[in-house]
Amino acid sequence: MVEIKTDAAMDAMREAGRVVARALAAARAAAAPGVRLRELDEAARDVIESAGATAPFLHYLPSFAPVPYPGVICTSVNDAIVHGIPDDYRLRAGDLLGIDCGATLDGWTGDAAETFTVGAAGPEDARLIAATRGALEAGIAAAVAGGRLGDISHAIGRAGRAAGYGIPEGFGGHGIGRRMHEDPHVANEGRPGRGFPLRHGLVLALEPMLTAGGHDGYYCAADGWTLRTQDGSRAAHFEHTVAITDAGPRILTML
Repeated sequence: MVEIKTDAAMDAMREAGRVVARALAAARAAAAPGVRLRELDEAARDVIESAGATAPFLHYLPSFAPVPYPGVICTSVNDAIVHGIPDDYRLRAGDLLGIDCGATLDGWTGDAAETFTVGAAGPEDARLIAATRGALEAGIAAAVAGGRLGDISHAIGRAGRAAGYGIPEGFGGHGIGRRMHEDPHVANEGRPGRGFPLRHGLVLALEPMLTAGGHDGYYCAADGWTLRTQDGSRAAHFEHTVAITDAGPRILTML
């Protein structure tokens, strides 16, 4: 079931989104060569807890996972697409790092992600990052009242494919609100003019994932969570929680 949010609910989700944005900023600021992924998780956790929020990622147990998720953020390094666990891996200069974070405040949830390099980005990583961010921006631009869900999916997929990158099949965005994952699913490829109608109060987490090798294949690592590219190429992931309004798309997960 798809819940259409009231204006008051969207305002409340904006406050949860601010917590997410601050937690992501804290994790990014802590990322440096020699720093453990676990330390980034601790930085984000401090922000979430100090805001009086909770972390929907922590102890999350979907049907595909063998164990509950152990962190408040996902930290996906190099060939990890999404769901990387913040463990004792020490970052190295040149690592490509994706961080995904959620926060629930006063019963409402925000979810966002970004990818960056530890230190200066090489040209290939810089291009992948820019293309993935561009795919998210294209999806947001298509999130307008009167459109269809397929318009968003088509915009994201067209941007990713035009840049020559792979798009992991079956993964994409989702509705969000009282829970982190709600209906509808938002595929990262689709046909325009098809699917659920976009209307004021529909809130979606849009999250393109692109792989540098141009292939769509992936596998789940031994930890039961981390999704890695089949060909070992690098991956990037960006996400924002976006409300569809009569005045245009409203990004809820910015500072």
